[in-house]
Amino acid sequence: MSSIRANLESREHELLAPQASKSDASRGRPKSEAEDSIRPAFQRDRDRIVHCKAFRRLKHKTQVFFSPAGDHYRTRLTHTLEVSQIARTVSKVLRLHEELTEAIALGHDLGHTPFGHAGEQVLRKLIPGGFNHYEQSLRIVDRLENEGRGLNLTWEVRDGIAKHSKGKRGAPVGAENANRATTLEGQVARVADIIAYVNHDIDDALRAGLLGESDLPAEPIAVLGGTTSKRINRLVTDVILQTMQAELDQVRMSDDILDALLNLRAYLFEAVYENSDATSEFQKASGILGGLWEKVHERPEVFLDGGIVADEGVDAAARDFLAGMTDRFAVSLYERLFIPKPWVELA
Repeated sequence: MSSIRANLESREHELLAPQASKSDASRGRPKSEAEDSIRPAFQRDRDRIVHCKAFRRLKHKTQVFFSPAGDHYRTRLTHTLEVSQIARTVSKVLRLHEELTEAIALGHDLGHTPFGHAGEQVLRKLIPGGFNHYEQSLRIVDRLENEGRGLNLTWEVRDGIAKHSKGKRGAPVGAENANRATTLEGQVARVADIIAYVNHDIDDALRAGLLGESDLPAEPIAVLGGTTSKRINRLVTDVILQTMQAELDQVRMSDDILDALLNLRAYLFEAVYENSDATSEFQKASGILGGLWEKVHERPEVFLDGGIVADEGVDAAARDFLAGMTDRFAVSLYERLFIPKPWVELA
């Protein structure tokens, strides 16, 4: 049956662009293991991510709006799926490795905290040495999943996960070598991330009534388009054409499109991510995480992984515990630990 995998690997060399990553040329895994009889390495990685616990928890982690009552707001899981769809579209046209691109896209936010970016800011202050969700994503696949054995993903997937983050001001393309994914597939996932969240966060903010159509900045909207569909299409088309024009030396965007995208992101930080109305509930979330941080330090034997405590200390174990929580689990645990239960008198 290994001939099935070999045939699939051979097909990659026939169909993919010369610059695309190839499964049989992977730099390997942290721990050596036998190859699957059917699935090439990157497909296997994609499957491992989809089936891991951290991926399933994304459905109950905030994207922007904390615990929204409506059914149509994005969660961290739906964001991840939208990134994956955009990334695969770009990779398909450029003849890159779609399953490698998908694996990176599906794994890029596994380490995100509860309560969205506000939760990350809280943990960054609480944890000695700070906190970054992309580092936690890598820690999840390397150390925490699979009962502490990790997922043992290929170097290419791990590299893409580690280098997807752009922060508040980082560009999705043109980063220095140290901050740019080595593979084109990783670079595609990085640009797909910002294309997805800038557009779906506008959509959610409009749905929530936090913004009106007339509030959106005129110049970037004129360049990119007046609807989510038009903007995504314009951005994806530009990435594809500019990267093809440069003969796939790296993933690229034209200057005017990139500037419009970055201006739109800057507007979202001002009007949505750091808006007092949108973040008011996150102040409560900050109190929740701070309180839980103190409680788990008081009773690490009850809440924390004993092996991690022994190997890396209480702070590392508390970081893993809090970062891995869903929003609703964090709220539930806080209520259990801090909110007194009414005393029921027995008859």
